[in-house]
Amino acid sequence: MSTNTLKLAVILGSVREGRFGEVVTGWFAGLAKEHGAFDVEVVDLAETDLPLALPATPPAMATEEVRPVRMLPLSAQLAAADAFVVVTPEYNHSFPASLKSLIDWHFTEWQAKPVGFVSYGAQSGGLRAVEQLRQIFAEMHAVTIRDGLAFPFYWEAFGEDGTPRDTEGTNGALKVMLDELAWWGTALHEARAKSPYNPQA
Repeated sequence: MSTNTLKLAVILGSVREGRFGEVVTGWFAGLAKEHGAFDVEVVDLAETDLPLALPATPPAMATEEVRPVRMLPLSAQLAAADAFVVVTPEYNHSFPASLKSLIDWHFTEWQAKPVGFVSYGAQSGGLRAVEQLRQIFAEMHAVTIRDGLAFPFYWEAFGEDGTPRDTEGTNGALKVMLDELAWWGTALHEARAKSPYNPQA
């Protein structure tokens, strides 16, 4: 791996039985690896033990570790990442509770890092879920990138081989997104190295 390669955490947000998110995430992660700018790891929330009850002292304000020991490997993985891509469905005009739990259990791990989105759903393609996530990540001091991917009527958008039917158009949009994510990831990585991010300063 090149020393200039960015660590990209691709977060699979759906934990629903029979979820389609594995198809979308597998396709995206495979092409992200081929892009060349990223060392890609998938964070599957269905395989992650995230307690629904938060501690009395929020992680953002805690003076000592408040997370369960079983969550520490996940927290370390998020902390080491230079960039994130959230793969999310849209449930009832919003995103899954699993994603909100993941975000709320962490704080500094998101700061001064770029976040991209790949969404899927019915008519809107999950865009309503993404717009809500943009507001939440702004509160986390993350930078959400403009370009992303959305799959309306996802059950028709993907073929049996797990790839989008509109290969040319989708791959072109994917490259735009990954190029943008790489630019922001590099710029913010260099900025954090030069001057550690401290919103309370």
